[in-house]
Amino acid sequence: MALAQNIAVDRERLWQSLMAMAKIGATEKGGSKRLALSDLDREGRDLFVRWCQEAGCAVTVDRMGNIFARRRGRRADLAPVATGSHLDTQPTGGRFDGVYGVLAGLEVIRTLNDLGYETEAPLEVAVWTNEEGARFAPAMLGSGVFAGIFDEAYGHGRADADGVRLGAELGRIGYLGAAPCGGRRLGAYFEAHIEQGPILEAEGKTIGVVEGIQGISWFEVTLTGSESHAGTTPMERRRDALLGCARLVERINRLALAHPPGVATVGVVEIGPGSRNTIPGTAFFTVDLRHPQAEALAAMKAQLEAEVADVAAALGLDRRCAEIWHSPPIHFDRGCVDAVRRAAREAGYSARDITSGAGHDAGNVAQIAPTAMIFVPCAGGISHNEVESASPEDLAAGCNVLLRAMLERAAAA
Repeated sequence: MALAQNIAVDRERLWQSLMAMAKIGATEKGGSKRLALSDLDREGRDLFVRWCQEAGCAVTVDRMGNIFARRRGRRADLAPVATGSHLDTQPTGGRFDGVYGVLAGLEVIRTLNDLGYETEAPLEVAVWTNEEGARFAPAMLGSGVFAGIFDEAYGHGRADADGVRLGAELGRIGYLGAAPCGGRRLGAYFEAHIEQGPILEAEGKTIGVVEGIQGISWFEVTLTGSESHAGTTPMERRRDALLGCARLVERINRLALAHPPGVATVGVVEIGPGSRNTIPGTAFFTVDLRHPQAEALAAMKAQLEAEVADVAAALGLDRRCAEIWHSPPIHFDRGCVDAVRRAAREAGYSARDITSGAGHDAGNVAQIAPTAMIFVPCAGGISHNEVESASPEDLAAGCNVLLRAMLERAAAA
């Protein structure tokens, strides 16, 4: 293990790989747009597969389009130590969210190849399908089917806004693999990611040792009133669905403030019929609730449902409040978390423990394998935005921690 004390990745090569991937779907403001299973997503996948094959990896694609690139170990009977993330982006996404975790894994393999360094267990880099959920809801579908949270039929049946189904798009872009989705042994899983929040930068820390992921619940709410003439309907006789929506947006904000450090977001609002001189008869909106504690998240959900019922009754509106997705709070494997903490300390990086405010594929994988995450700072804590930015130095630091943690779990030969 003496070699491992000085081992480090190639910072420039990692950066150049990130910038090459960013050219696929590049946006005017310096971000990336590669919606899941679009032609641009296919181009990004193809580039990743080519790079992995050039690095001597065996590549497998499963029936959800998840990609696994394996570097063999001395013992093929051992379950691989894996890493990875996703290549799909938000419609106006950045260059690092997801893709950093994928290419950090590739850089680990390239570094070990450069050094002729063998591990006992194989190493694997995964690309998970539809992590963002921007095109097909819910998010993290590929890893969700892999972990048994969803079944394959459910995953293949998800449709985008145009009614195009995920399974059909997998076939169209050539990533409907033959391997079953799931049942694949993993000895451990690590995911490197930009923080997507401001804490590390504000505290001057290089590495976030992620202990878990806060719980997430997605709701869809529909309020139904009566469309009527804006000029002839007295105020006291109106059943204005938009008024109900407006009152609830304010109440949902107060709901989150009452459950710190919970957060709540109304991210989509659709009003019908959409005429300036017609009182809105329908209001549809989404609610995203998050909290690191299961009991508090449950209380937030119950309060949301009560607030919707109260506002609807006060305004004479019909209501529908449906939870469409729930991801419980995740606590990562203590052994893997400790491996990340040791790797940061041995490499000389400042670090702090942290809980992820965003969902990640690692949360699904944690259901079936020992898992942990590594965070690095991003400028201003900004993510899901074209101006998302991270420094080459911090990205390389996170990759060095990933390398050391994976070597520890893979029992370097």
